[in-house]
Amino acid sequence: MTIRYDRPVSRSAFLARRLGRAAAVFLVLVVLLHRFGPLTTPDFVALVLASAVPAALAVPLALFGLWRLWKVGALGGVAAAKALVYAALPLGLVGFAAFQYMTRPMLYDVSTDPVDPPAWITVPEARQQWLDRPPVTPAMRQAQVGAYPGLTGRRYEGALDRVHEAVLKVADLTRLTVTASRGHEPLQPELAPLPQGRDAQATAPAETIPDVGPVPLPRPAPQELAVAEPPEPAGTARIQAETRTLVLGLSFDVMVRLREEAETTLVDVRVASRYGPHDLGIGDVIAEHYLHELDAELLGVAGD
Repeated sequence: MTIRYDRPVSRSAFLARRLGRAAAVFLVLVVLLHRFGPLTTPDFVALVLASAVPAALAVPLALFGLWRLWKVGALGGVAAAKALVYAALPLGLVGFAAFQYMTRPMLYDVSTDPVDPPAWITVPEARQQWLDRPPVTPAMRQAQVGAYPGLTGRRYEGALDRVHEAVLKVADLTRLTVTASRGHEPLQPELAPLPQGRDAQATAPAETIPDVGPVPLPRPAPQELAVAEPPEPAGTARIQAETRTLVLGLSFDVMVRLREEAETTLVDVRVASRYGPHDLGIGDVIAEHYLHELDAELLGVAGD
């Protein structure tokens, strides 16, 4: 008589695999829609948190399936291992964000000059939805000094024109899109001399008498005159830009201020997250990376 042994099946392992796979696929779609599609950042944050729920449920089910495999040899060990791999993606992202949220100060606006940060040319505005944030206070600036002591301005031994050119070049290298600029106008080409003698007669337009006289037009309605913005102080320039993180596509606004003092130029940088009350330390990373590249571009002209 042949004895047949039926191997038990761990249903929890296969359920964990389905939950983990659904969470991972959902997270990838959310990231793609936010990075390249119309999904806004507040909705992106909410959906990322939602993707962590099935992933969190998959972990204990997968562990129970592995325990069943160890104890009774239940079928489902591979499915449980795959479930843990799938769940690691959303749980890893949410866990890293939670770690940064707890260990970094509650800041969304950092500057190399906490006392007098560069003013925005155009104040960034975005619909925060449920990610409400308070206005920037002096206490926040003091918290920034304690959290990021290495975030300081740079002084370069060079004229404003030279440093301004380097600032624009580095902005392009670090994927900053310039949106506004004030206080520095490029040098205009010299006016060409007027032709003299026969050349002037040859180039002069021929005077012709029009066949039809001017047609009367209605007087245009009066329009309100635009209020002229105050000019920048002498020796000062500001450049406003925006950028997005490479993978998740989080939006940040950047302001670079240049001030010429004696024979040197002082550069200050301000970085602000466009959404939410916390930048998870990304603003400091963007500012430090930009200043590091600017130091490399202006190597040999940096002062104390």
